[in-house]
Amino acid sequence: MSQLQYHMKSKICDLYLIASDKGLCAIEWTKQNIPITKTLTGPAPQIQILKKTVTQLEQYFKGTREKFELPVDIIGTDFQIQVWQALAQIPYAKTVSYSDIAKKIKNPKAVRAVGTANGKNPLAIIVPCHRVIAADGTMGGYAGGLKIKKALLDLEQK
Repeated sequence: MSQLQYHMKSKICDLYLIASDKGLCAIEWTKQNIPITKTLTGPAPQIQILKKTVTQLEQYFKGTREKFELPVDIIGTDFQIQVWQALAQIPYAKTVSYSDIAKKIKNPKAVRAVGTANGKNPLAIIVPCHRVIAADGTMGGYAGGLKIKKALLDLEQK
C-alpha cells in the first residue's frame, strides 16, 4: 500500500494531502517524506482520493461545503480514534471545549488526554479539531498554528 502526497495551496495556507489506495491518510502543514504527485489525473486510487479531497477542500474554503465525504485510512490508538470520531461530529461553525469532548466519549477526567489526541489528529480540517477551544473560551492550541485556527473559525462564521 503506497502513499502519495499532493501539495494544495488554499487561501488560508498550504496543505500537504496524503492518500493511500484505501483513503485519505493525513493533511499536513509541511511537506512529508512521501512521494509527491504534481498531477491529479490518472486511474490510481490514491490520485482519485487526492482529487476528491482537493475538490471538497476547495468547496469548504469557498463556504459551499460543511461536511466532508471522503474515504479515510488513518492509524491511531483506540482512544485517539474515539476522540477523532467525536471531533468529526462537531457541527460546522460551532465550537466545543476539550472537556465537552471528554464527556462525549464518556471519560470526563481525560481532558488532557483529549487535548493530546486532538493535537495528533491526522486529518486537520476534515476532522475539525480547529473547532475545539479551551473551557474559558480562549483558542487553546492548534498544530497548524493559532493564525490558521482563527482563519478556519472565521471562515465558518461567514
